[in-house]
This record gives sequence, C-alpha cells and structure tokens, in this order.
Amino acid sequence: MLGVNRDERASKGGEDPAPTPAGSPAGDFGRAEDHLSPDAESVRAAQSFGGELRLQAKLAAPLVLASLGTMAMGTVDTLMVGRLPGEREAEIGLAAVTSGNVVFMAAAMFATGTLTAIDGLLSQAIGASDARGAAQAFQRGLVLSIAFALLLLPPLGFVAPILRMLDQPAETIEPATGYVFALLAGLPAFLVFVVLRQSLQALQRPRAILSVVLVTNLLNFGLDYLLIFGKFGLPAMGIVGSGWASSACRWAMALGLLWLGRDALRPLWSTRVPGLLQLRAYAGMLRVGAPVGVQNVLEFMAFGGVSMLMGWISPRAQAGHAVAINLAALSFMVPLGVSSVAAVRVGRAVGRGDGPGGRRAAQASIGLGAGFMSVTAALFIALPALLAGLYTDDPELIAAAALLLPVAGAFQIFDGLQVVCLGLLRGAGDTVVPMGINLVGYWVLGFPAGYLLAFELGVGPRGLWWGLVVGLASVAVVLALRTRHQLARRVERVDLGFDAS
Repeated sequence: MLGVNRDERASKGGEDPAPTPAGSPAGDFGRAEDHLSPDAESVRAAQSFGGELRLQAKLAAPLVLASLGTMAMGTVDTLMVGRLPGEREAEIGLAAVTSGNVVFMAAAMFATGTLTAIDGLLSQAIGASDARGAAQAFQRGLVLSIAFALLLLPPLGFVAPILRMLDQPAETIEPATGYVFALLAGLPAFLVFVVLRQSLQALQRPRAILSVVLVTNLLNFGLDYLLIFGKFGLPAMGIVGSGWASSACRWAMALGLLWLGRDALRPLWSTRVPGLLQLRAYAGMLRVGAPVGVQNVLEFMAFGGVSMLMGWISPRAQAGHAVAINLAALSFMVPLGVSSVAAVRVGRAVGRGDGPGGRRAAQASIGLGAGFMSVTAALFIALPALLAGLYTDDPELIAAAALLLPVAGAFQIFDGLQVVCLGLLRGAGDTVVPMGINLVGYWVLGFPAGYLLAFELGVGPRGLWWGLVVGLASVAVVLALRTRHQLARRVERVDLGFDAS
C-alpha cells in the first residue's frame, strides 16, 4: 500500500495485501513503497501537535535551506552586478536586472504557479494509496512544463517594446533585453525543475533538492565571476553574463535533480498513464493549478509593478528598491519552504481522510512561518543601513534601500502568514477562492494605495511600499480565515478526471 510501510501494517496486526500483478498500474509503486513514502512516521506524527511540529520542522529544514539556496543565487547575481566598474554601471545594471526579471518572471509565473499545484495533488494521491493518480499528476506535470516553455518563448522575444511601454529608463532597456534573452535558454529546464521539485516534496524526499541547490550555488558563483567580469580570457559580458550563468545553472538543477531523485521518482514515471497527449486529460489538473498560477501572477505583478513605478521616480530609487526587495525576498524563502511542507502534510491528511491531522498540520506550519518572520521583521526595522550595506558601497544607494527596509519589517509577518495559508489551501485543493482574495487584496486595495501615496500624496518610494503592506495584510487576514473555515470541515480529495485506460 502506498504511503504505509510493512512495519506499520504489522504493528496494526494486519497482513500484507496480495501482491499486485506485475505490469498493473500500482505494480511498480507497490514494489518501491518502502522508499517512496515513510508515511508510517507521518501518520503517527499527525496524532499530536508536538509530533506534527517536529516532523514539519524536520521536513521543512532542507526545503528552507534549498529555498534560501535558490534565492542566494539571485542574491549573488545582485551583489556582483552591484559591483560593476564605472560611475553609473552598477546603478544601471541593478535597475536593468530588476526590470528584466520582472518581465521574465511575469511571463513564467503563471506556468510555475500552475505546476506548483502538483505537490498537493500528488500528496493527496499518496495519502489515498492511489498509485495511478500519483503517476498522473507527475507525468502530466512534465508534459505541461514543456508545453508552457514552448508557449512562453515567442512573447518573451518582445522585451524591449514591453519595457518602453512600461516607460522604463532608456539607458536600462538594452542591457535588460540582453539579460532576458540569455535567460530564455534556461526556461525549459526551469519549468521541468519545478515539476521535479514539487514531486520530491510530495514524496517527502527533500534532501536531493537541497544537494542540487547547494552544488548549483557554487557553479553560479563561478559562472557569474567569469562571465560578468570577463575572467580567464572570457569577454566581460556584464549583466548579460549573469543571465547566461542563470540559464546554465537551471539546466544543471533540472538534470541534477532528475539524477539524484531517480529512485524515488521511478515509480511515478514507470507507471503507465494513458492519454498523456490528449488535451482533456489536463482539465482536472488545470482546474486546480491554473488559479495558483493566476494568484502567483497577481502577487508577482504587484511587486513587479512597484519595481516599474520606482523607475518612474528615478534609477536610484529603482536600484534601492532592488536591494531592499532582494532582502525581503530572501527572508520570504523560509515561510515559502514551510508552505511547501504545509501543502504536503494537508494533502496527505486529505487523501487518508484525516481531518484532525490536517488541522494540526495547519497549526504547526502557521506557527513555524509566522515565528520566523517576526525575527526578520525586527532585523529590518533595527538594522536597515547595515543590511543594505551588504549589497553596495555606494552611500546614496545604501540610503535609498535603508529607507524602505523598515517598511518591509512592517509586512514580514503578513507575508509569512499568507504564503503558508496558500500552501495549506493548495494541499486541500482549494485554489479558486484564494485567487480572488489575491486579486482584491493586491489590485483593489494594495497597488492603488501605493500609487496614491507615492505620486498623489508625495510620499515617494516609501509610499509604494506602504501599499504593499496594505495588500499583504488584507490578503493574509482573509486567507487565514479561509483556511480555518476549510479545514474545520471534511475536505474531499481532488478528482483529476479524465482517464484514457
């Protein structure tokens, strides 16, 4: 049985079920059950809050480190670009990387968000001992990742017109365009990596993810040094070199994760799933995943829109924002890792029909995420100049970033709460209503408030960030109420629908 090992069955006085016939849908999964999912530990842990908290901390630690490692690659990129030689090279480079990343990630965010839903769907299948359902989620996710990459490549070829339409500083458009073109080479690997990562999270096998991210960080540092500054006879490519380094690292991450996770993932790709190329096979997955993609776009574009509006104020304001938002995003990686565990723990509880276990999982994950963000809030408020000085030696740029960091401190706990609640709801298969909450919170309340404060009331860069506080606070509070309401009742497992067999 998937998700319950032989020891647990023996402890319950039960007998092993009859062997699954070779070649049947559950056959490969059944033979690999002992290393696929240590669900005996999961089920026992879910019986008490303390056990759940300990298990979540154990599962979250490598995922948090992996999330921090992924973010560290972007931090290294920012640090190195911030040290480009020349009077204005660093300022223009940081602004160009910021605007280029906004365009690239805005295009990719729907795809990555949709694929992120795989961990909840796969976890529900594991909890329900449904081998074919787990294989369906995984294999359809891989097909979707390639389809998304093919669909995104053409529109991303129009970076320069998009940046001009967004009224970005003229001197940043050419380097930002070259940077995005370099990133396109790694787009397919980026999306495949998301599928592999979410699947290993659902299988509660996070160490392979951490190992790949740690090794790739070293590779990224080396490639950034070689390509940005032109070492060992290579041409100095500036921020375009950073883009090529990122693409190379994304291929290394996808291939490395495929290799290190091959044993855990083998039952997912060896189980036969008919109808992979039939469009109607994806209706159920898109029904759950597409709203996650939309809500990710809404949130990202709110933050990305602030980045663009900073360019309306000045390149220095945009560069200061780049430093401050990078620090805020770095702290965000911790509750993001907890959110991934939350989706898996609630998904497994839903799959096995364990309502109390799902509620204990929610309490533990909210405590972990909000607790950490309270620490970072204090640091951002108390030490803004010191933290900004880690990125640049320019005193004016430090001052621009330090102006914003105390505001980031005001939204840290809300940011942690909202992302953990999104993970909990994703594990329960509830994604449509959270999408609507994001739409109202960020675009009806937060973004307009920031624009009004910054430009109409003359508050400037801090006004844009206070708008983020409004958006995050409203989203976090309503999502927390939604989570409480959903997990208080029996949650049914998501039906992926079409089966061609």
